[in-house]
Amino acid sequence: MPLPPPSDSSTCLVTGASSGIGEAFARELAGRGRGVTLTARRKERLVKLASELTDRYRVRAEVVTCDLSSAAARRRMIKTIADRGLEVEVLVNNAGFGSAGRFQDLDGESEVQMVRTNVEAVVDLCATYVPQMVARRRGAILNVASVAAYQPVPRQTTYAATKAFVLSFSEGLHADLKGTGVTSTALCPGPTRTEFGDAAGIPDELMRIPGLSYSAEEMAAAGVQAMERGRRAVIPGATNVAGAVGGRLMPRALLLPLLDRFYPVGK
Repeated sequence: MPLPPPSDSSTCLVTGASSGIGEAFARELAGRGRGVTLTARRKERLVKLASELTDRYRVRAEVVTCDLSSAAARRRMIKTIADRGLEVEVLVNNAGFGSAGRFQDLDGESEVQMVRTNVEAVVDLCATYVPQMVARRRGAILNVASVAAYQPVPRQTTYAATKAFVLSFSEGLHADLKGTGVTSTALCPGPTRTEFGDAAGIPDELMRIPGLSYSAEEMAAAGVQAMERGRRAVIPGATNVAGAVGGRLMPRALLLPLLDRFYPVGK
Protein backbone atom coordinates (compact mmCIF):
# COMPACT_ATOMS: atom_id res chain seq x y z
CA MET A 1 0.00 0.00 0.00
CA PRO A 2 1.50 3.39 -0.96
CA LEU A 3 2.14 6.00 1.69
CA PRO A 4 -0.66 8.50 2.39
CA PRO A 5 -0.53 11.43 -0.05
CA PRO A 6 1.18 14.53 1.36
CA SER A 7 -0.93 17.48 2.46
CA ASP A 8 -0.47 20.79 4.30
CA SER A 9 -1.62 19.23 7.57
CA SER A 10 0.20 15.88 7.32
CA THR A 11 3.72 15.23 8.51
CA CYS A 12 6.29 12.45 8.79
CA LEU A 13 7.62 12.32 12.35
CA VAL A 14 11.26 11.19 12.35
CA THR A 15 12.91 10.54 15.71
CA GLY A 16 16.67 10.71 16.11
CA ALA A 17 16.79 12.97 13.06
CA SER A 18 19.88 14.98 13.98
CA SER A 19 22.37 12.55 12.41
CA GLY A 20 22.94 9.18 10.78
CA ILE A 21 20.05 7.12 9.47
CA GLY A 22 17.50 9.51 11.02
CA GLU A 23 18.90 12.45 9.07
CA ALA A 24 18.93 10.29 5.94
CA PHE A 25 15.27 9.35 6.54
CA ALA A 26 14.37 13.03 6.71
CA ARG A 27 16.11 13.73 3.41
CA GLU A 28 14.55 10.68 1.77
CA LEU A 29 11.01 11.63 2.79
CA ALA A 30 11.40 15.33 2.03
CA GLY A 31 12.80 14.39 -1.37
CA ARG A 32 9.49 12.64 -2.03
CA GLY A 33 7.66 15.90 -1.36
CA ARG A 34 6.57 15.06 2.18
CA GLY A 35 6.55 17.42 5.11
CA VAL A 36 8.66 16.25 8.05
CA THR A 37 8.81 16.86 11.77
CA LEU A 38 12.31 16.30 13.09
CA THR A 39 12.99 15.42 16.68
CA ALA A 40 16.14 14.70 18.70
CA ARG A 41 18.00 16.38 21.53
CA ARG A 42 20.41 18.50 19.44
CA LYS A 43 18.38 21.54 18.38
CA GLU A 44 21.06 23.27 16.30
CA ARG A 45 21.48 20.28 14.03
CA LEU A 46 17.72 19.89 13.61
CA VAL A 47 17.20 23.55 12.76
CA LYS A 48 19.98 23.46 10.17
CA LEU A 49 18.57 20.31 8.57
CA ALA A 50 15.00 21.64 8.56
CA SER A 51 16.13 24.84 6.84
CA GLU A 52 18.01 22.86 4.22
CA LEU A 53 15.05 20.59 3.51
CA THR A 54 12.65 23.51 3.18
CA ASP A 55 14.96 25.39 0.81
CA ARG A 56 15.81 22.36 -1.30
CA TYR A 57 12.50 20.51 -1.49
CA ARG A 58 9.95 23.24 -0.67
CA VAL A 59 8.35 21.15 2.06
CA ARG A 60 7.23 22.04 5.56
CA ALA A 61 9.99 20.98 7.97
CA GLU A 62 9.26 21.36 11.67
CA VAL A 63 11.62 20.97 14.62
CA VAL A 64 10.66 19.71 18.08
CA THR A 65 13.52 18.92 20.46
CA CYS A 66 12.87 15.98 22.76
CA ASP A 67 14.70 13.56 25.02
CA LEU A 68 12.76 10.46 24.01
CA SER A 69 13.83 8.57 27.13
CA SER A 70 11.55 10.89 29.14
CA ALA A 71 7.81 10.19 29.16
CA ALA A 72 7.11 13.81 30.13
CA ALA A 73 9.22 15.10 27.25
CA ARG A 74 7.38 12.81 24.84
CA ARG A 75 4.04 14.17 26.06
CA ARG A 76 5.25 17.73 25.44
CA MET A 77 6.46 16.80 21.96
CA ILE A 78 3.14 15.17 21.06
CA LYS A 79 1.22 18.22 22.29
CA THR A 80 3.49 20.60 20.35
CA ILE A 81 2.93 18.67 17.12
CA ALA A 82 -0.84 18.70 17.66
CA ASP A 83 -0.83 22.41 18.56
CA ARG A 84 0.84 23.12 15.22
CA GLY A 85 -2.13 21.56 13.46
CA LEU A 86 -0.19 18.58 12.17
CA GLU A 87 -1.36 14.99 11.74
CA VAL A 88 1.36 12.34 11.93
CA GLU A 89 0.61 10.05 8.99
CA VAL A 90 4.09 8.53 8.78
CA LEU A 91 5.98 7.63 11.97
CA VAL A 92 9.66 6.70 11.79
CA ASN A 93 10.92 5.43 15.15
CA ASN A 94 14.64 5.70 14.54
CA ALA A 95 16.03 7.15 17.78
CA GLY A 96 18.18 4.77 19.77
CA PHE A 97 21.64 4.08 21.11
CA GLY A 98 23.82 1.17 22.16
CA SER A 99 26.72 0.28 24.40
CA ALA A 100 29.65 -2.12 24.37
CA GLY A 101 31.13 -4.17 27.19
CA ARG A 102 30.27 -6.80 29.75
CA PHE A 103 26.88 -5.93 31.24
CA GLN A 104 28.27 -6.02 34.78
CA ASP A 105 30.88 -3.42 33.83
CA LEU A 106 28.51 -0.93 32.20
CA ASP A 107 26.65 1.97 33.78
CA GLY A 108 23.34 0.57 34.95
CA GLU A 109 21.35 3.79 34.61
CA SER A 110 22.55 4.20 31.02
CA GLU A 111 21.39 0.66 30.23
CA VAL A 112 17.96 1.44 31.70
CA GLN A 113 17.84 4.68 29.70
CA MET A 114 18.60 2.64 26.59
CA VAL A 115 15.50 0.53 27.23
CA ARG A 116 13.43 3.68 27.70
CA THR A 117 14.68 5.13 24.41
CA ASN A 118 14.90 2.00 22.24
CA VAL A 119 11.75 0.27 23.53
CA GLU A 120 9.46 2.42 25.66
CA ALA A 121 9.50 5.40 23.28
CA VAL A 122 8.68 3.17 20.30
CA VAL A 123 5.65 1.67 22.03
CA ASP A 124 4.54 5.05 23.42
CA LEU A 125 4.62 6.84 20.05
CA CYS A 126 2.91 3.92 18.34
CA ALA A 127 0.26 3.89 21.07
CA THR A 128 -0.33 7.59 20.42
CA TYR A 129 -0.37 7.68 16.64
CA VAL A 130 -1.48 4.23 15.45
CA PRO A 131 -5.11 4.63 16.69
CA GLN A 132 -5.27 8.01 14.93
CA MET A 133 -3.99 6.45 11.71
CA VAL A 134 -6.48 3.59 11.96
CA ALA A 135 -9.32 6.09 12.48
CA ARG A 136 -8.24 7.85 9.26
CA ARG A 137 -7.65 4.47 7.56
CA ARG A 138 -4.23 5.53 6.32
CA GLY A 139 -0.73 5.69 7.73
CA ALA A 140 2.61 3.94 7.98
CA ILE A 141 5.04 3.10 10.76
CA LEU A 142 8.71 2.30 10.30
CA ASN A 143 10.54 1.05 13.39
CA VAL A 144 14.31 0.70 13.22
CA ALA A 145 15.47 -2.61 14.70
CA SER A 146 18.82 -4.22 13.78
CA VAL A 147 20.38 -7.46 12.58
CA ALA A 148 21.31 -7.75 16.27
CA ALA A 149 17.62 -8.47 16.86
CA TYR A 150 18.00 -12.00 15.53
CA GLN A 151 20.19 -13.38 18.34
CA PRO A 152 21.56 -12.51 21.77
CA VAL A 153 24.84 -10.60 21.53
CA PRO A 154 27.40 -10.80 24.35
CA ARG A 155 28.89 -7.41 25.26
CA GLN A 156 25.88 -5.76 23.62
CA THR A 157 23.37 -7.59 25.78
CA THR A 158 20.89 -4.79 26.40
CA TYR A 159 21.11 -3.33 22.90
CA ALA A 160 20.42 -6.65 21.15
CA ALA A 161 17.53 -7.34 23.52
CA THR A 162 15.94 -3.95 22.83
CA LYS A 163 16.18 -4.50 19.09
CA ALA A 164 14.71 -8.00 19.41
CA PHE A 165 11.73 -6.35 21.11
CA VAL A 166 11.39 -3.75 18.33
CA LEU A 167 11.45 -6.44 15.65
CA SER A 168 8.90 -8.65 17.42
CA PHE A 169 6.66 -5.68 18.25
CA SER A 170 6.75 -4.38 14.68
CA GLU A 171 5.96 -7.75 13.13
CA GLY A 172 3.09 -8.37 15.53
CA LEU A 173 1.77 -4.87 14.85
CA HIS A 174 1.97 -5.55 11.12
CA ALA A 175 -0.46 -8.45 11.58
CA ASP A 176 -2.72 -6.49 13.94
CA LEU A 177 -3.08 -3.73 11.35
CA LYS A 178 -4.08 -5.94 8.44
CA GLY A 179 -7.05 -4.46 6.62
CA THR A 180 -6.92 -1.09 8.42
CA GLY A 181 -5.10 0.88 5.73
CA VAL A 182 -2.12 1.27 8.10
CA THR A 183 1.15 -0.65 7.87
CA SER A 184 4.04 -1.47 10.20
CA THR A 185 7.55 -2.21 8.92
CA ALA A 186 10.75 -3.10 10.75
CA LEU A 187 14.08 -2.03 9.26
CA CYS A 188 17.02 -4.18 10.36
CA PRO A 189 20.32 -2.49 9.47
CA GLY A 190 23.72 -4.07 9.96
CA PRO A 191 26.97 -2.11 10.37
CA THR A 192 26.28 1.40 9.07
CA ARG A 193 28.69 4.29 8.65
CA THR A 194 27.23 6.73 11.20
CA GLU A 195 28.08 8.22 14.61
CA PHE A 196 26.38 5.24 16.30
CA GLY A 197 29.60 3.28 16.73
CA ASP A 198 31.43 6.20 18.32
CA ALA A 199 28.63 6.74 20.83
CA ALA A 200 28.42 3.03 21.65
CA GLY A 201 32.15 2.48 21.94
CA ILE A 202 32.32 0.17 18.92
CA PRO A 203 35.61 0.17 16.96
CA ASP A 204 35.37 2.40 13.90
CA GLU A 205 36.89 -0.25 11.65
CA LEU A 206 34.00 -2.63 12.39
CA MET A 207 31.47 -0.04 11.20
CA ARG A 208 33.40 0.68 7.99
CA ILE A 209 34.34 -2.74 6.59
CA PRO A 210 34.30 -2.52 2.75
CA GLY A 211 31.53 -4.72 1.35
CA LEU A 212 30.07 -5.41 4.80
CA SER A 213 29.03 -1.95 6.03
CA TYR A 214 26.58 0.39 4.37
CA SER A 215 25.85 4.10 4.28
CA ALA A 216 23.03 5.77 6.20
CA GLU A 217 21.53 6.81 2.87
CA GLU A 218 21.37 3.20 1.67
CA MET A 219 19.65 2.09 4.88
CA ALA A 220 17.13 4.95 4.79
CA ALA A 221 16.28 4.38 1.14
CA ALA A 222 15.70 0.68 1.78
CA GLY A 223 13.53 1.44 4.81
CA VAL A 224 11.33 3.98 3.05
CA GLN A 225 10.94 1.72 0.01
CA ALA A 226 9.90 -1.19 2.25
CA MET A 227 7.44 1.07 4.07
CA GLU A 228 5.97 2.21 0.74
CA ARG A 229 5.45 -1.43 -0.20
CA GLY A 230 3.90 -2.31 3.15
CA ARG A 231 6.51 -4.95 3.93
CA ARG A 232 6.62 -6.53 7.37
CA ALA A 233 10.41 -6.31 7.72
CA VAL A 234 13.47 -5.66 5.60
CA ILE A 235 17.16 -6.50 6.05
CA PRO A 236 19.17 -4.49 3.50
CA GLY A 237 22.32 -6.17 2.17
CA ALA A 238 23.11 -9.80 1.39
CA THR A 239 25.69 -10.06 4.18
CA ASN A 240 23.20 -8.74 6.71
CA VAL A 241 20.57 -11.22 5.53
CA ALA A 242 23.04 -14.08 5.90
CA GLY A 243 24.00 -12.94 9.39
CA ALA A 244 20.38 -12.62 10.50
CA VAL A 245 19.42 -16.04 9.15
CA GLY A 246 22.45 -17.65 10.77
CA GLY A 247 21.78 -15.89 14.05
CA ARG A 248 18.18 -17.09 14.14
CA LEU A 249 18.83 -20.71 13.07
CA MET A 250 22.07 -21.60 14.84
CA PRO A 251 21.59 -23.30 18.22
CA ARG A 252 22.33 -20.90 21.06
CA ALA A 253 24.71 -23.42 22.65
CA LEU A 254 26.93 -23.04 19.58
CA LEU A 255 26.25 -19.42 18.69
CA LEU A 256 26.88 -17.71 22.03
CA PRO A 257 30.39 -19.12 22.62
CA LEU A 258 31.35 -18.17 19.05
CA LEU A 259 30.07 -14.63 19.45
CA ASP A 260 31.67 -14.32 22.86
CA ARG A 261 35.03 -15.35 21.46
CA PHE A 262 35.11 -13.65 18.07
CA TYR A 263 32.71 -10.69 18.11
CA PRO A 264 35.12 -7.71 18.24
CA VAL A 265 32.99 -5.37 20.35
CA GLY A 266 33.49 -4.38 23.95
CA LYS A 267 36.73 -6.27 24.42
